[in-house]
Amino acid sequence: MASPQKLPRVLTDDEAKSLVDVFNLRYDAGVKNRCLVRLMLEAGLRVSEACSLRPADLDMQSCRLVIKDGKGGKDRVLWISEDLRDLVGEWKARRPNSRWMFPTRTGKKTSPRSVRRTVKTYAGKADIVHADEISPHTLRHTFATRLLRRSGNIRMVQKALGHSDLSTTMLYTHIVDDELEDAMKRMAVAVDLEEDH
Repeated sequence: MASPQKLPRVLTDDEAKSLVDVFNLRYDAGVKNRCLVRLMLEAGLRVSEACSLRPADLDMQSCRLVIKDGKGGKDRVLWISEDLRDLVGEWKARRPNSRWMFPTRTGKKTSPRSVRRTVKTYAGKADIVHADEISPHTLRHTFATRLLRRSGNIRMVQKALGHSDLSTTMLYTHIVDDELEDAMKRMAVAVDLEEDH
């Protein structure tokens, strides 16, 4: 019998908050990296998509973000919170002159490898357990799981992630199913204990 697919690691809400809070906003790099991490956590961007963003891709008025040429060459439209929009606005005011939204200090395109290294390093500084296993894709998994929990709509998650095939997105239903099973088993134990009295 085939072994079940290993479910991806997903950050808890506390871990996600610790990771976001670990960046020091006094420094330009701290603002840039917090923006990148929040875009992956709150909009489900792939690391390559975050690195390829250009200033014109985000409408600061409507908080509408257009991902151009995502995987499979497809564009998709996402929205971010006003709070994240304001943080991106702060970064836009401080960033080096460049065609890229999140360039290096010299204005070149930031590499996905450098973002992967940053996420891993700062997950360690945020005291996240098994920080060496945390990657930008962990942030995307976390986004997908949170969106599914909140919306209960797998097609909405598929659209946000830009998956062409729904079966790819179905992975997240297994995470939520496991959580449901765990929560329901704990409930049953609680009922048993009450019945004993």
